[in-house]
Amino acid sequence: MSAGKHLAKGSTKPALPDDGVPRLYSMRFCPYAQRAHLALNAKKVPHHSVYINLTDKPEWLVEVSPLLKVPALHLVAEKDQPSLIESLIIAEYLDEKYAHNPLLPKDPLQRAQDKILVERINAAFSAFWHIVMEDGNTVNLWPAIDTFETELAKRGTSYFSGDKPGYVDYMIWPLFERLSMLQFRMKEDYNLNMQRYVKLSPWIDLMTKDEVVQSHFVSPEHHWEYFRTFKTNPNYNMLA
Repeated sequence: MSAGKHLAKGSTKPALPDDGVPRLYSMRFCPYAQRAHLALNAKKVPHHSVYINLTDKPEWLVEVSPLLKVPALHLVAEKDQPSLIESLIIAEYLDEKYAHNPLLPKDPLQRAQDKILVERINAAFSAFWHIVMEDGNTVNLWPAIDTFETELAKRGTSYFSGDKPGYVDYMIWPLFERLSMLQFRMKEDYNLNMQRYVKLSPWIDLMTKDEVVQSHFVSPEHHWEYFRTFKTNPNYNMLA
């Protein structure tokens, strides 16, 4: 999928239509910003996307994201036009604000358990970043992913949210989208064991084909190109 050019220091703040729809300040290769895109698209919420160069941030970013973070969702139709940051906060706000296409379950206990499960993806993300940026050792990655294999088997459904993707599926997807990128980092040492992940493997296939996922999908090759250049001169605009 293509994206707009990432705006940097010295750029002019984009002039967006005065139409009252939310404005998402994002970065194309950020997994946390991806969560916000997935939530917006799953809920079918009209919005504008503005992409930010996080290495050389534009001066005006502070006006819409006081902590200079992405994702930042600028709610221009609300009183005082506040901005929300943090991907899970944004996703949960959208699910409560817009009743159609609910992502979280109605049952309070199940909602809480789903939120806890999403928090557990952090261990897998931590191991993933270590592999990409440091030594390529997967010793901590697969045990962290085992948690989700076990949970999906326990739920006995195609998706974590039942018969279609929901909150858990979309919030953990950014990690799984990037997993196959490890083939470029680890070469022949990369192996997503289909026998070990008999539930997650078909789930990954289903999610890859999902319309919402495809709306903001980046190929393993493009993910790797971004991470390969991350420490020196990240190529933000390869999809622009």
